[in-house]
Amino acid sequence: MLEGPRAKRPPHISLAAMGLKMPFHRPGLFAALALVVAAGAASVLYVIHASSVHAEDKPPPDLARLILQPRPTAAPVAGFTGADGKRATLASFQGRTVILNLWATWCAPCVRELPQLVQLKAALPGVAVVAVNVGRDNTAETAAFLKSHGAGGLATYLDSDAALIRAFNTEGLPFSVVVDAKGYEIARAIGPCEWGTPAAIAYLRTLTAPTAHASS
Repeated sequence: MLEGPRAKRPPHISLAAMGLKMPFHRPGLFAALALVVAAGAASVLYVIHASSVHAEDKPPPDLARLILQPRPTAAPVAGFTGADGKRATLASFQGRTVILNLWATWCAPCVRELPQLVQLKAALPGVAVVAVNVGRDNTAETAAFLKSHGAGGLATYLDSDAALIRAFNTEGLPFSVVVDAKGYEIARAIGPCEWGTPAAIAYLRTLTAPTAHASS
């Protein structure tokens, strides 16, 4: 069980965000500057377009804790484990919008969300609903827990080494992130949401539509 909750907050841990460094190659001063300018222009265009989509509507009361990101940022690269024992990352779902949910068996609000995530998954088949158990349970225990709590329709994923918790620097559970098909975080929620209501599903269907964040 994770320890150390701050007063008046749900069970949580707070860790420094993990920094990622990528190798950098300089073919020449002018070529490098040209690449930087081009990348910057593309990022600005993406942010402007995404912001215009976000401005169209606010989340309904059922998703009151869902905060839209004014400047979408690349989702961190962090691994977690699937039911087959293989490591996966958010990039494993490349080309699909991902709704990532971090939960634990000891977190009552998390457990209440699980059946709603099943409803959301059924309503939005084009979206990858990825619920990751951040507790110390093994694959069999997690699968059995999901089944016994009305969430057998969710795939079994584990983050027993807290890689996702560190990468997203979460401050509470449940913790959810919406990552678009390009790998950008566009929204996050700290705390429970009513994911399976008609209003929530309709809103998320619009937010995660393939054309909602397409470059123009």
